Amino acid sequence: MSNFIPPNLNLPTMWLADAINPAILKTGFNIEKVHIEKADRPMLRSLRHRRLIYFSNHPTQAEPPVAWQIAGAMGARFYSMAARRAFDFGFGLVGKVFQATGGFSVIPGIADRESMSMARKILTAPSGKLILYPEGEPMSSENDNLMPFQAGIVKLGLSAFEDARKIKPDADITILPAFIKYVINSPHDVIVTDLNNSIDVIAKKLGVNPGERNLLRRFLMIGRVITEQAEEQYRLPVTEDMDWDFRAGRLRHAMLDGVAETLQIPRYDKDADAIMKLRFLTAVIELKELGHAQCPIPKSVSKHDFELATREVVRAYDFVVMRRDYLVSYPSAERFYEWLARFESLVLGKTPRMLGGEPSHLPRTAYVNFAKPFGLAEYYDEYKKDRKGTLQKILDRLRDDMQRMLDENLKRSKPIVEPFDVGES
Repeated sequence: MSNFIPPNLNLPTMWLADAINPAILKTGFNIEKVHIEKADRPMLRSLRHRRLIYFSNHPTQAEPPVAWQIAGAMGARFYSMAARRAFDFGFGLVGKVFQATGGFSVIPGIADRESMSMARKILTAPSGKLILYPEGEPMSSENDNLMPFQAGIVKLGLSAFEDARKIKPDADITILPAFIKYVINSPHDVIVTDLNNSIDVIAKKLGVNPGERNLLRRFLMIGRVITEQAEEQYRLPVTEDMDWDFRAGRLRHAMLDGVAETLQIPRYDKDADAIMKLRFLTAVIELKELGHAQCPIPKSVSKHDFELATREVVRAYDFVVMRRDYLVSYPSAERFYEWLARFESLVLGKTPRMLGGEPSHLPRTAYVNFAKPFGLAEYYDEYKKDRKGTLQKILDRLRDDMQRMLDENLKRSKPIVEPFDVGES
């Protein structure tokens, strides 16, 4: 039996989505506005009749409804992939909405041929448009950082390009790189008051006293306490020569390796990067939830152990993406709230970012920027001679474009306290 769920476009549902998408952005993510530069709107309209892959950063669950707004500005419709498990949310109702608005399922961690075939079919059609997120899943939750890109997305685009050329010899697929920057709209005093009040709730729950520390030191203190508690749980000894980065990295790997051991997963690479481990374990857990034949978890693993491991990999996610220098070097309101979301997940049990998270405390604007669109035809002759090298060349261009936009957008948010003012945390 196939686990694949295809798109099933329904015009009334799509029209309804057009009408309520701003409300979804506001209630689900506290995004008041999607800002597209006036100069970019003619460019978007010029692409409405082209085959197109829309690439975007993907730090949160807000990117799909933001992309819906971009498609509206283009005067087009985008198809999109969503993790197979998402189609079961809300007793399957969420999946029905996904299907009706152009969504289809993909199972991470395996060669999902049906999903890839559907993606190629979409891009082969005249004016076919597909959203792809090169960072994949799970999301980083860091708006000022990019996770490693997955090379398969470029290979998919080139395979679809070859399919289109078989039908129309001069066919092309346009690549549109985008970067979304979320900026809090509230005044400085409102932001600082809310952050201080929120961190006081966390501190009280942990039974610690922040004292007279400034905001940055308060956050670092809470991070240290949470880390120490986890180190104690995992029986990781600490010596004076161990800095934060070493301890945090050691803890991430201990948590992820513990999940792999509990699930008795063969061929688990203990030497892999923590992000790669997290991606692998997340995919394996989804295969188990789907009852997929390719799931490597032995049947001898009990339901209790599986549920325990599932919770632990979600918890590990918050540690994997919590990096001290990211906050200390540029303590903007947006980065403080990214850390706060992890604290609220780890300490208060709120929905973690790995599962979508909860709306931002304060209202935000989503600023969308675009790099210069380019066609895959530009690379095709080179691709026929050197497939692997050309794939990497396109992937590097895509990453360079998105990193440049990330860097340019840093100025949209400013530090709200002095960078590196850590004192005694």
